[in-house]
Amino acid sequence: MVDSPPADTTEAESPAEAERPAEEQGRRLLYGISAGHGVKHFGQGAVLILVPEVKASLALSDVAVGAMFGARDASSGLANVPAGLLTDMYRHRVPILLMVSMALVGSAYLMIGLSSWYWLTLFALMVIGAGTSLWHAPAFSELAVRYPQRVGFAMAAHSTGAQIGNTTAPVVIGLLLGGIGVLGIEWAGLGWRTVALLLVAPAFTTVLVIAARFRGSPPAETGVSLAAYLDATGRLLRNPAVLAQAVLHALRGAAHNSIQLFLVIYMAEELDYSDFAVGVHVSLLTLAGIASTPVLGVASDRFGRRIVSTLSMAAIALFVLAFLWADDGWQLTVNTVFLGVFIFSIMPVIVASAMDATEAGSEGTSVAALFAGGALIGAVAPPIAGAINTASGFDGVVIFVAGLAAAGTLLSWFAPRGREVDA
Repeated sequence: MVDSPPADTTEAESPAEAERPAEEQGRRLLYGISAGHGVKHFGQGAVLILVPEVKASLALSDVAVGAMFGARDASSGLANVPAGLLTDMYRHRVPILLMVSMALVGSAYLMIGLSSWYWLTLFALMVIGAGTSLWHAPAFSELAVRYPQRVGFAMAAHSTGAQIGNTTAPVVIGLLLGGIGVLGIEWAGLGWRTVALLLVAPAFTTVLVIAARFRGSPPAETGVSLAAYLDATGRLLRNPAVLAQAVLHALRGAAHNSIQLFLVIYMAEELDYSDFAVGVHVSLLTLAGIASTPVLGVASDRFGRRIVSTLSMAAIALFVLAFLWADDGWQLTVNTVFLGVFIFSIMPVIVASAMDATEAGSEGTSVAALFAGGALIGAVAPPIAGAINTASGFDGVVIFVAGLAAAGTLLSWFAPRGREVDA
């Protein structure tokens, strides 16, 4: 009797079973990049809570503070250009770009902690801007390639990591600065320079984690050639749908940065809130977004980007204007929460709209154009808001920011779109 040959278990594996490792790897990639994005935004958001201390210590005017954040945004915009090029041309080098991004953020906080000079502090904010921008092109484009049918969801999941970082940073930094007094335990807190130096650690720890996580990983498919890249870039920069989203991103970012910055200064200087109370309110500005970001992303996949982004920009204008009467106490707190539902959460929908209009192989360049244009245009808003705050107070800033959001509402509705079919 002849023994039958053993069954070929490889051939017996179903297509669904064969796809599971790839799906699991994709989920790990999504979660890993999103977690790194959270660390990046923790470092990026922490500087906002340091502003009142830095402003008082260096005796800065509102315009000088606005200029620092304007310089940060301009640097962020310029850094997107090489980030997009390198991402599309060298996709197998994405981990290196992510490591450089976090290393720059850590180095910037080292400079801030050691600085007693305005121009060095301004330069450090520019380094933070460049470092954070180097993350966007490789991360967003990689997710767009991996999730072509669920771009809105992938961008929202990635941005949820940012929301977590934005939410935890203000509370933690406010606590470190303001100290605590509870159950007989009194702690006066730390100086702002010490806090800045502490922020070096999580940034460089993330660099080491990225290096260890990707060690030995097979390189991904190499990106496009320089000639193909330049040809695709030329077509992209003539694409009205992508350019419209870049302007919309600029208006959203200008509104976000301006109201957030001068809300912090208003609470610290006019309302005399403690560092911890200021931190809690800034956290509230992003806390609701942890839930609303994926909801808006999925809604945009199902019902269309146009309706979701338009309604969200209109809500931003409405809740910013509400600060004219919700200017203190529980009303300010509640209004901050409602504004936080939309002000950052709509950003991944804008990115997804740009991806809808982008041809394959140019995802990194599209993200770069979106963030570069947005940051460069939006860089003028914080200094303008600073001048308005000096001349007209926080109410003037509110009206200015509401106007930016209203312009974004109109642009969102009338903007040309890519391949997406609006519901």
